Order: sequence, then structure tokens, then C-alpha cells
Amino acid sequence: MEMSVDYLVELSEAWLPVVLQYGSKVLLALITLLIGWWLITALTNKVSALLRRRQVDPTLHGFIGSLAGIVFKVLLLVSVASMIGVETTSFIAAIGAAGLAIGLALQGSLANFAGGVLILLFRPFRVGEWIEAQGVSGTVDSIQIFHTVLKTGDNKTVVVPNGSLSNGHITNYSREPRRRADINVGIDYSSDIKLARKILLEIAEDPRVLREPEPMVVVTGLGDNAVNLSLRVWVANGDFWPVTFSFTEQAKERLAEAGVGIPFPQRVVHLVQN
Repeated sequence: MEMSVDYLVELSEAWLPVVLQYGSKVLLALITLLIGWWLITALTNKVSALLRRRQVDPTLHGFIGSLAGIVFKVLLLVSVASMIGVETTSFIAAIGAAGLAIGLALQGSLANFAGGVLILLFRPFRVGEWIEAQGVSGTVDSIQIFHTVLKTGDNKTVVVPNGSLSNGHITNYSREPRRRADINVGIDYSSDIKLARKILLEIAEDPRVLREPEPMVVVTGLGDNAVNLSLRVWVANGDFWPVTFSFTEQAKERLAEAGVGIPFPQRVVHLVQN
């Protein structure tokens, strides 16, 4: 019994300094881990709530929240290990090397991801709007993390990478509530410009045409075979194509009825005989 007590005393004398030295560090590390984990969870929830208030695409909520949570938790675990006394230099170097390798391997995907984030945050276009970008035009069907899906006028599906889309020119035809429709026609040089202007303005007396700005007919150029006129009217965005198609047909019929010629391309050929 005495040997057992002596053994315990010796054991306690040997381990007590170690427990006193590292016990406080372990306790502080555990407290830091619990508090840090709770703060990270609260922060990611705040970020998701902010994205919802900004009306960011729901697909992005969970992705950004989980990505931010993973990054912060890894940093927290490294900090806790350092508090205990674990050497983290090599561990941090390994994480950095792995991150660099992954970044180089996925640089195209990361560029598309960054472009998707910018599009979802700044909203140069929305689902349902008609845009033209990267040599293609169509209605925005969906905005994904890495790409945007467009539906063309002839019902083709076009997938455009967000990286090139966010860094290029984007023409949004649906953002403004009204558009100007230009109906371009050419008349003979011998035809009366005033008569042609009068006929075109009569065509513009359509309930779909806005009165402000008022319709106008201008001479846009003198071509090889024709005087080029343009009827310019402002319409609601949804009436742009119906008005353009209808007015173009009416212009041809009404000008022909009034005797205003619409010329065909002509060539003057000189025959030289020996």
C-alpha cells in the first residue's frame, strides 16, 4: 500500500507540471474552438440573409455560405492547433501549395465562378430579359454559378461561360420600358421626298406609337440607287417587333400605291465593240 501511494506521489509529481503547463492551453483552445465555431455559423447565416435581401439567385446562397464556412473553419482549426503548441508551419505550407495547385488547375472554372458572382450581385441582366453578348442574342433562361443559359429566337439553347460574359459587352434590350423602332426605306431619286415623308408619318398614326418623343422621318443617306429614309417611332418594349414588321410591310404597300418608287439595285454596263 505504501509503495502504491509513493508511486502515485511520484507519478503526480512527474505529470503535474505537464498538466499545469498544457491544461490551461487545452482549455483555452477548446473555449476558442466553441466560440469561434458559433461565430462562424452566425456569420455565414448573416451572409446568406444579406444575399437574400439583395435578391441574389438562391443557387448562390448555399454555395457562398458553405464556401465561407469551410474557409473560416479551416483557419479556426489551424489557430486552435497553434494555441495547443502543435507546429502548424508545415501544415499551412501544405494548404497553400494545395490551394495554388487547385487554383492553377481550375483557373477557368474559378474565372467563370467569379463572373457568375459578379453577374448575380450587380445584375446587368435578369432571367426573362433579352440580351446580346459574346456574338449571340436571346432570352436569359437561367443564371448558373459557372454559366448563363440563353434561349434564342428560334428556340436554340446557348450556354455562355460567365467569365467571358462578365468581362465583355452586354446589350440589354429589355431593361428600358420603351424602344425606338427605325423603319428604313429607299425611294427613287425622282420621287418626292415630302410625299414619302407624309405617307410614312401617316403610318405612324398607330395607337401603339408613343406621342412623346413624336414620330419623325429623316433622310439618312444618298445611296447609289436610292434616297434612304428612316421612319423613327418610340414604342413600348413589347411592341417593338410587331410594330417593326407591320410598318415595314405598310411602307412598301402605301408608297407603291402613291407612286413613290422603291428602286432595285442597278448596274450600268458599257459594251465595247472592236
